[in-house]
Amino acid sequence: MTKKAERTTAYIIETVAPIFNKHGYIGTSMSDLTEATGLTKGAIYGNFENKEALALSAFEHNRNMLLQAIDAKLGTGQEALSNLYSLLNFYKQYDVFTLPMGGCPLLNVGVDAQGNNKLLAAAVRETIKEIEGKIALVLENGAKQNEIKLPVPPLQFARQLFTMVQGAVAMSTMTQDRKYLVNTINYLEYLVKQELKK
Repeated sequence: MTKKAERTTAYIIETVAPIFNKHGYIGTSMSDLTEATGLTKGAIYGNFENKEALALSAFEHNRNMLLQAIDAKLGTGQEALSNLYSLLNFYKQYDVFTLPMGGCPLLNVGVDAQGNNKLLAAAVRETIKEIEGKIALVLENGAKQNEIKLPVPPLQFARQLFTMVQGAVAMSTMTQDRKYLVNTINYLEYLVKQELKK
């Protein structure tokens, strides 16, 4: 692939990622994509096999931005608790972070793709597992270093934590009230301190 073709592909993905995320796979029309990119249908499909391949690339673009942010937060300090607090602090501003993406890619694509796109639904499930695994690793390392006490296995705690975070994201999105997000994260900070601090 030439440099120009690579740039065009990257431009298309960056431009259409928020559109797919906001309107869903079925809800995004070809005219939405041509209008946003300023390219013809032929030019877009010259870079992607079909609409599904483009939607998957769009999700992966948003997913990668999210994973980079999570990695940065989980790697801020040496201690497990400070890393967890850093992650929770990130989620207090999650609605602001995901605004340019058209909202939370896990929530939007995850719900939208359930009934109409198995590949996208699977990509969301894998991303959720990956995030839970990252949190569990921080917990496991913290327990090994004797920094924290774990009441349950690391992955179980990580799943519960992330379920509550994503539930708060869903509620704040549906109600258009960020207090659901902020209040839940404040509670999770308290819970982490109560459950994990030695």
